[in-house]
Amino acid sequence: MGQKSNSGIMKNEKGAARLMECVIVTGMSGAGKSLTLKYLEDIGFFCVDNLPPALLPTFVEICTNNSTEMEKVALGIDIRGGKLFGDPLKFIGSDYGPEVNFEVLYLDADDKELIKRYKETRRMHPLMKGGTIQSGIIAERELLQGIKERADYIIDTSGMLTRQLKAQINEIFMNKKTFNSMIISVMSFGFKYGIPPEADLVFDVRFLPNPFYIPEMRNFTGKDKIVSDFVLKSEEAKEFSKKLCDMIEFLIPNYKNEGKTRLVIAFGCTGGKHRSVTFAVMLYNYLTEKGYSTLSSHRDIDKDSKR
Repeated sequence: MGQKSNSGIMKNEKGAARLMECVIVTGMSGAGKSLTLKYLEDIGFFCVDNLPPALLPTFVEICTNNSTEMEKVALGIDIRGGKLFGDPLKFIGSDYGPEVNFEVLYLDADDKELIKRYKETRRMHPLMKGGTIQSGIIAERELLQGIKERADYIIDTSGMLTRQLKAQINEIFMNKKTFNSMIISVMSFGFKYGIPPEADLVFDVRFLPNPFYIPEMRNFTGKDKIVSDFVLKSEEAKEFSKKLCDMIEFLIPNYKNEGKTRLVIAFGCTGGKHRSVTFAVMLYNYLTEKGYSTLSSHRDIDKDSKR
């Protein structure tokens, strides 16, 4: 059984200081906080959802009591606490002693995605107050701005699959890998179906030879080696690939310095099946190998497919 020293630091049976890891899970309503707490529970955290920040000091005192010996705790804190929500930064910044290590995980998503999720679940936003979902989101963003700036980790769940969110949580809190707060989404599309509105950077690769006009390649995609080898073998493609990777690596830290947490890079060709897919796959693999948190999607790859 652990015991507290005269200094108040929790110690284990051998007398060594025992540090309690306390993760504050917060962020926008609908961004995935409850799911995140479930994943943290799966890797050994004691989780409590919807704890009003005003009760944080009392809870920490209970957890550091010599009869509990909790070492990994995750607390879900959001505006559902109403008047008890208070100022989370005030309570997180309190002096709990060196035995408590606080980290803040902030879950976010773009407004369009949040509105979509609320409509799908038919739930009311906690701050709507007779207004619209959008007005509630705006009010919540303003209320949470301070704690977002304080966050140790920011995960944008827009377009993220549940398994991808779980992988992110495991990387941060179980595998202890270096976390890149920016999520980079690499996608392909066909210009004849329109440019994706969510794209931050759009690259037109229609200047390269089109495998569509080669009968034995027409029904394959850029995911297939026969197509990707053909697209990437030209000198133009090789030079473009090099300059592209150099530019993206230059841009990423600069976007991060400006507070951007999600970057969508889109490659377009005529139908979104061959050249654009090849480059989306190439860049996704490149950035993943570099350690960036990267997602991929191919919006139009199955359209007009005869396979």
